[in-house]
Amino acid sequence: MVKLLVRFFTVVVALFVAAHLVEGIHVDDIYTAGIVAVLLGALNIIVRPILVVLTLPITILTLGLFLLVLNAALFWFVGSFVDGFDVEGFLPALLGSIIVSLLSWAAHKLT
Repeated sequence: MVKLLVRFFTVVVALFVAAHLVEGIHVDDIYTAGIVAVLLGALNIIVRPILVVLTLPITILTLGLFLLVLNAALFWFVGSFVDGFDVEGFLPALLGSIIVSLLSWAAHKLT
């Protein structure tokens, strides 16, 4: 349970870091970041595996780099319907998803 909370708060902090570093990503407050973190987690658990299987041929052809596009698409998708979380295009979504992924991975390795 503690690891789950640490991961949750890591994603919340990573969202604020991404919003600070990438122009085109805006997070209004911590409540919004919490909602985005929960939705990103749910989409990564439920939708992402289905998308990975459906796009397996292109993922193999691009040596796995297409997975970055999938992460960015999910990040952008969440930004399209959560009030207070704005992602203004694909490039900010790509950079933001990379930042959130790297910070989440680093926190996971440290705990």
